[in-house]
Formats: sequence, C-alpha cells, structure tokens
Amino acid sequence: MYNLNFHRVHNIINIEKVNMEENYLLVLFYSASGSVKQIAHAIADGAEDAGMKVKIRTVPKVSANNEKIEGDLPDSGEVYCTKDDLINCSGLALGSPTRFGSMASSLKYFLDSTGDLWATNTMEDKPGIVFTSTGSMHGGQETTLFNLITFMLHHGMIVAGSPYSISELHKTKSGGTPYGATHVEGFNKSTELTKDEYEIAKKSGIRIADLIRKLSNES
Repeated sequence: MYNLNFHRVHNIINIEKVNMEENYLLVLFYSASGSVKQIAHAIADGAEDAGMKVKIRTVPKVSANNEKIEGDLPDSGEVYCTKDDLINCSGLALGSPTRFGSMASSLKYFLDSTGDLWATNTMEDKPGIVFTSTGSMHGGQETTLFNLITFMLHHGMIVAGSPYSISELHKTKSGGTPYGATHVEGFNKSTELTKDEYEIAKKSGIRIADLIRKLSNES
C-alpha cells in the first residue's frame, strides 16, 4: 500500500511562488475520505520527477444549498484554488470522488464559476488528465471520469488519458483505467493506494508533464 505519509512533501502552502512565465501543472482536487488526495500527490510525484513545477490545490466544502461553508483559507493542508491558478497553469490534473457517477458538488461549485474563462478561451489547448476514487470496482469510476472530461472538452482542453503503455494497466486488480488514474476503496474503506494504482497515477503525472513541455516548445 502507498500512503501519503510516505510520499515526498509537496509545496502545499505554496510559500514559494511559481514564476508567472514558468510552466506548471495544476493538480486540482476535492477529497472527502483522503483517497483522491493520495492520487493527486502521486500525480504530483510523477510530474516533479519529470522536472515540472506543480501546484496542488483543493476547493472548500459547500452546503446542501450550494453555498460555501468554509473560510477563504483552510485550517490545514492544501490551499484553495483560485481562477488565477487556472489561468496561469500550463496543464490541469482534475480529480474528485464519485457522487453517483458524477463529480462532488464542492468541485462542481468551483468549476461552475469558470464561465468567464470559457468565454475567453483561457484554457484552450492546455493538456488535462482526470482522476477519481470509488467505493467499489463498478461504483461509477468511468462515468465520473467522463463527467470531469466533459468540463475539459467544453473549455477546449486537450484530454490525455492513461494509455496502455503504462504497464500496470495490464495487471491491476484494483483501480486504474485508460481514461484516468483511479482508486477502489473497497468495503474496508481503504484510502491507501495499491502499488499499481500509485504507479498508474505517477506515470500519468510524468506523461502530462512531458505533454506540457512538448506543447510549450511548439508554441
């Protein structure tokens, strides 16, 4: 099992600002139990190994009335994403736990506020990957991933999955799809990634970092 406690420490609070002209991958997620957070950090591991700067961001919880119920700064962990993070990123890794085959309302609340970015084609031609976690093997992983992908397509982003050149996809007995990295918590509610799940997520991070670099060199 791969637990976040054993991962490298990422720049969670982002005290050191990324140069505005410097490429970086934005890893944006919402996590309820912690498993989606594990995937986010595995993707960040891979991107950083490939020499890419990474910003890890989350979103606050919302109420049943779709109102933000937390302050502007979290008590601990990753800071909340801003539109500037999206505007200035060179690529996006987007993750959420499943909610009956759809993304969590907390993430959707934030993404629904990006209409101005859509209207100005701000995210167009940026590469993106998606990731999720479910309680069971057939608990809505692929529909949740496509729900996240739909947001990217509407913004004109270039969606990069997790291709079968990632060898762990051929042998995983838990999470991992060609549409994006995933985790299966199972009935024991395990938030720890299996070795295959971690490697699929990490190699997905390497891949999007390479794509960012290639697209930047061509522009």
